[in-house]
Amino acid sequence: MGTSADMVMTDKLGRRSGPRRQYSIAEKRSMVEQTQAPGDSVPEVALRHGVNANLISVWRRLYEQGRLIEGATSKQPALLPVKVSTPTLLPTEHVAAPTSAAKPPGVWIEVEFAGGQRLRIQGRVDRGMLKDLILALSSR
Repeated sequence: MGTSADMVMTDKLGRRSGPRRQYSIAEKRSMVEQTQAPGDSVPEVALRHGVNANLISVWRRLYEQGRLIEGATSKQPALLPVKVSTPTLLPTEHVAAPTSAAKPPGVWIEVEFAGGQRLRIQGRVDRGMLKDLILALSSR
C-alpha cells in the first residue's frame, strides 16, 4: 500500500496536479548512465523509474554538457541597480497635454477628436497609412 506521497493527484480532465517529484542530481545521473548501458534505451529506463522519457532526454543533454554535476549550484544572476527616470502615473492621473516646445522632433501626426481624445502617430508615416487614416476619420 502506497503512502500519500506516492499518490498522483489529477484534475477532472486527468491532468497531473499538485506537487511535482524532485529528483536529486545523483538520481538523474543514475538514470542517464543506465540509458548508456548496452541494451537499455531511454524509454525502457523511463518506464522502469516512472519518469517521462523526454525528461531523461533533457537530463542526458545536461549530462553531456557537464552540467549534471553533484554539488554544482546554479549561479544566480547578478542584479543591476535600476533608476526610474520618469514617475509612473496612477490610473486616476492623466498626462498633461504636450506644449509645442515639448513636441518630439521628426515626423508626427496628431488628431484630436471631439471628445478630447488624441491619436498621435510618431515616426515614419507612409502614404497608404495616412490615406486610410483620413478616410476612416472623414467617414464618421
